[in-house]
Amino acid sequence: MNSFVHKTLVVQLQAGDTERFSVLAHLSYDAADPFAVTVVFSHDGRVLARWQLDREMLGEALRRPVGVGDVRMRPVSLGMWQELRLEFLGDARPDGGRHHAVVFAWAPAFAAFLRETHEVVPPGREEVRVDDFLADVIAGG
Repeated sequence: MNSFVHKTLVVQLQAGDTERFSVLAHLSYDAADPFAVTVVFSHDGRVLARWQLDREMLGEALRRPVGVGDVRMRPVSLGMWQELRLEFLGDARPDGGRHHAVVFAWAPAFAAFLRETHEVVPPGREEVRVDDFLADVIAGG
């Protein structure tokens, strides 16, 4: 059985006061880190940002607002169009504010990706190998 799921989606990015523009979101899930989904945003072959998100939180975000702090997500309904709004707060700017970006994605595509991850590791069946984790920590990894 495959322990890795990958999907690339076209999403809309809005940074600061700019208009939305299309970027790629590369979603990946690895059963070795069963609670995390990694999202890499890219445009014209350049990586714009890389975020590691909680898989369960992503699933909840398709139904209701979730998150506090650096990552906030919520569903947005625009008639027949269902979006997932992901808001990211980044590093501090020189003016005292923080970098801020909002990504709008087609919610059914995220839901399909999450269903695939649930086939690899069903919710509630995630395992963390504590001994391996402690060995990494002790080794300085």
